[in-house]
Amino acid sequence: MDEMNKIRERCEIPVEDTWATEDMFASDEVWEEELAKLATVKDVIPTYAGLLGKDPQKLLEYLQQEEELEVKGSLLANYCMRKADVDTRDAKYQAMTGKFMSTIVMLNATASFSTPEIMAIPDDVLEGFYAACPGLERYRRYLTSARRLKPHILSAEEEKLLASAGEMSRAPDDIFGMLNDADMTYPDAIDADGKAHPLSHSTFIACQMSPDRELRKSAYENLYHTYRNFKNTSAAILNAQGKQLKFFADARKYPSTLDAALNRTEVPTSVYLNLIEAVHKNLDKMHRYVRLRKKMLGLSELHFYDVYAPLLADGEKRIPFAEAKQTVYDSLAPLGEEYRKILKEGFDNRWIDVYPNAGKRSGAYSAGASVHPYVLLNYNGTLDNQFTLAHEMGHALHSYLSNKTQNPMDADYVIFVAEVASTCNEALLMEHLLANTTDKKERAQLINHFLEQFKGTLFRQTMFAEFELNIGRMIGEGKTLTADVLCAEYRRLNEMYFGPDMVVDDEIAMEWARIPHFFYNYYVFQYATGYSAAIALSRKILSEGESAVADYLGFLSGGCSKSPIDLLKGAGVDMTSPEPVDQALQLFGELLDEMEALVEG
Repeated sequence: MDEMNKIRERCEIPVEDTWATEDMFASDEVWEEELAKLATVKDVIPTYAGLLGKDPQKLLEYLQQEEELEVKGSLLANYCMRKADVDTRDAKYQAMTGKFMSTIVMLNATASFSTPEIMAIPDDVLEGFYAACPGLERYRRYLTSARRLKPHILSAEEEKLLASAGEMSRAPDDIFGMLNDADMTYPDAIDADGKAHPLSHSTFIACQMSPDRELRKSAYENLYHTYRNFKNTSAAILNAQGKQLKFFADARKYPSTLDAALNRTEVPTSVYLNLIEAVHKNLDKMHRYVRLRKKMLGLSELHFYDVYAPLLADGEKRIPFAEAKQTVYDSLAPLGEEYRKILKEGFDNRWIDVYPNAGKRSGAYSAGASVHPYVLLNYNGTLDNQFTLAHEMGHALHSYLSNKTQNPMDADYVIFVAEVASTCNEALLMEHLLANTTDKKERAQLINHFLEQFKGTLFRQTMFAEFELNIGRMIGEGKTLTADVLCAEYRRLNEMYFGPDMVVDDEIAMEWARIPHFFYNYYVFQYATGYSAAIALSRKILSEGESAVADYLGFLSGGCSKSPIDLLKGAGVDMTSPEPVDQALQLFGELLDEMEALVEG
């Protein structure tokens, strides 16, 4: 087996293809020493209680202390969590992560007095503090954003109680992670020749993209039949997640869990609901795409194990990682040399953990540590993996630029804008690939991949968002999320989104059980809104050049220094308007037209 197919042990992965975690801490022992130092702050924090609204200098000192905690805590978190993710079976790093979380919960509980005190400062008094203590200006945005939530802040004792429950509230996500990534194993998938293929999260999509339909079907059924064996446990975990979100939403006097999630990031709930409505109005395009795929594959029945199948008879070429890096680098030339200089630094200095290994966390992500970002991949050489590289490096450079430009309190951009930079990179990569081929088959495959991005990011993530919205409403109505309830709702949505040409079988009704984003608190809709914003931005960059690039880099450097809606407006995109989503769906229709013409031609 080659490097892109074999599931190796962690010790077999070359060092150059792994993270440079030593850039954070030289060793586990140094990490332990720094965590112990952090824990001693518990004795300092209470000395500020009762003073934050009385003395501007004390408020400044407290905020400086909080900023230092943010910097040190983030680095400590990144080290233990990154170590845990590369082999979820390693109990040592699970224990270190648990120890870190216990420390943070303890510190949060100790500092719980601060939020009510800061909220209680009258506006005119706070303005006087800024005048009397100019150093506080550094924290004006942070304080303004925090005080916006004043109607949802409780008494000091109540805040302390909620902070103490923080570790417990993570339990559903932690349990899901252990079940999904560490404990669950799957029977081998069997191809048309009777050959067995190891099945895991990292190999599942590769199997689904195989031209061998027997392999696709075997992998699909073996994965979801395994999930079915744990359906009641999975439902109980997701139900617990919904209950804990409702508990905190109710405690903070929000009308719903959706309001609680979006209010923290200054995004109107209308944006969420408008997205679903816009996609509903364009489901005919999705149904048309499903019909075209069925035709191109020459199938009498299209199943979900056919939706990633290659449309060309000669299949998809394998892309070595070095080639993928070069192509991504070339495709991002429109963003300028300064952007690409940072990109190359990441490629050359082990910002990326590249290949899958036994026990490694599934999927891909970017974590924005202060030293530099850390990107997790499970690279196996597909075109989709190449786009994932572009996607995650978009996240990485967004984090890098925000961290370098903003103070730590304003650097962490909110989730609403998190998917914009990543999908803008993907759009630019697609434009680059399409511009550099005249081959009809290759162009058809690329357009299909673009259509698949729309399907997976705009349509499918909106379906996920609608599922999350509906189960949140069920929890709000006092219902229990049993396996039967979840499967029925998930099946109904798949029937609606994919249309009459897709066979909605029993297996797909279990897919909810393997989606980690359902534990991210109304995160998924931002993939769809972010994709729409990214399509608009990529076209501005390509058509307007330097001025659009300057606006875009300003957005990437903005962190949370403004509201996410205002940050995007500064880059030229208004997400309170339906226009970006409508434009993206219009492009999907145009690509579908071209694909149909290529097939007929």
